[in-house]
Amino acid sequence: MRHLEFDGRYAKAILSGRKRATVRLGRRPNLGEGDEVVMHSGGYAIGRALIEKIESKTVGELTDEDAFLDGFSSREELINGLKTHYKEVSLDSPAHVIRFRLVEKFERPPTSSDYAYEGNNPLEIAEKALKHLDLSEEDRKLIELFLRSGSLRRAARKLGGINKRHLIREALRKAYAELKKQGIMGPRI
Repeated sequence: MRHLEFDGRYAKAILSGRKRATVRLGRRPNLGEGDEVVMHSGGYAIGRALIEKIESKTVGELTDEDAFLDGFSSREELINGLKTHYKEVSLDSPAHVIRFRLVEKFERPPTSSDYAYEGNNPLEIAEKALKHLDLSEEDRKLIELFLRSGSLRRAARKLGGINKRHLIREALRKAYAELKKQGIMGPRI
């Protein structure tokens, strides 16, 4: 399952339904209409959503409607919000409006492993992957860093920033899929 991460200040707006979209700058996210995603805010999984539509445009083409869907009161407020999350924002910057529908709110925040690793502990996956799999050099380095660090956040910071967590998660997902394929690990949920 894929993941969408948000700053902690957006959790209440997402859970209340006031925020039904997110605008992401840069390259188009690796998501498609109909994809299910786990929504994270402030480091916690807060719910599950269905991607309804992705529209690509430039920052200059963003509208008040885009802003309202994203929980802002105006296009100008949205653009100012983007400037708090991205180093450079110009009217020509590529923007992607990702509309979603929250389909499940989590009572207790599940760990990422509840969905990505079918209830298996990511540290255990990392240990078994290093012991049993012929990993690519890049995946081996990422998984070793994760094990030494003890958490995704600490490992990502050592890679250059919290936004690098996806690299470690992807290495763990590939490793878990291979461990499962070889019968070394299986679902626990």
